[in-house]
Amino acid sequence: MKAMGFIIIFIIYLLANYYVFHHVWISMPPTTIGRVALISFAIVAITSFFISFFLGDVMPIWLTSALYKIGTAWLFILIYFFIVMAAKDLFGLANKLLHFMPSDAITRYTKENWVGFGFMVGFIALLMTCGYLKYQWKVRVELPVNIYKTIGDSTNVRSLRIVAISDVHLGYGIGKKEFEKWVDLINKEEPDIVLIAGDLIDNSLRPLNEGNYAESFHKIKAPMGIYACPGNHEYISGIKESLQFMDKAGIKLLRDSAALVDGLFYVVGRDDRMNENRKPLKEITDALDKSKPIILLDHQPYHLEEAEAYGVDLQISGHTHQGQVWPISLITKQLYEKDHGFIKKGNANIYVSSGIGIWGGKFRIGTQSEYVVIDINKK
Repeated sequence: MKAMGFIIIFIIYLLANYYVFHHVWISMPPTTIGRVALISFAIVAITSFFISFFLGDVMPIWLTSALYKIGTAWLFILIYFFIVMAAKDLFGLANKLLHFMPSDAITRYTKENWVGFGFMVGFIALLMTCGYLKYQWKVRVELPVNIYKTIGDSTNVRSLRIVAISDVHLGYGIGKKEFEKWVDLINKEEPDIVLIAGDLIDNSLRPLNEGNYAESFHKIKAPMGIYACPGNHEYISGIKESLQFMDKAGIKLLRDSAALVDGLFYVVGRDDRMNENRKPLKEITDALDKSKPIILLDHQPYHLEEAEAYGVDLQISGHTHQGQVWPISLITKQLYEKDHGFIKKGNANIYVSSGIGIWGGKFRIGTQSEYVVIDINKK
């Protein structure tokens, strides 16, 4: 079933590329240099991602990283070329039916014309540049949360500061230096605890192990520690290897289990939905002391009503990226009850993060990369 889904997606991807490059071929004046450059670019753009995915771990890291970045960036650029060209075709079809302007006025600037071609490419290049700059800007989301439970006892009631991140996607796309800039942002907040709601790793552990990314996590200053739950990409990259890396990085990974932190509150981590045999949330929370605050990490934000039903005070999820770029964000909005932001269900406070990192091409269009600063019961 999964193989059939992959084949269908692959066929759609090839057809979309054919549609776009065929239109580009028509739009460009017929010069030999231009045609050769277009064919060369098409081969590199279309094959880079698949080469990096299937052969990446046997190639030099720098080469795999370059191919991965080119291939995944093209996936997003392709969307906007497709939209522009589909809009042009629909406009041309409407004109044939309604005759609201001469046909040669349209083809004059859309066929074999450097001006029209340059305008189209320039517009998309500007859009993607803005999307790249938007990705680089990490948004600080301040989230004050009041719960009816106290943290501590009657002689020492305290507040709790959490820095929550998700969808870090470290690997061939996001490197160690980039991640350490995020570590500085986290440390500036002086958190009590850092929580990671899945997809810490992208597609492979190789760059993390060879680049000693684990040492970067030891630079995070959080006296109560770093806790995480698995995401689907921990399974894609190999769950056994992911567990080993997180142990080396000093991250307490919770898989269908709960940790009582300093005797004050629980952090519950659900295994990802990739594990079809993961425990029901009720089974995990039934054994907990419900008088203490319960914080839940669950990567994929499905069945949010369960948090209210089983005594969760705060849930942090990720996974959606809020679609990453428009118009994919329109799809995630339909797929999830909440694809980004805060929602409250009874006594359960739920936040779905769009992620501090990104999958693939480093573009944010209509969405944001963020880290969430949560103050619970702050005076």
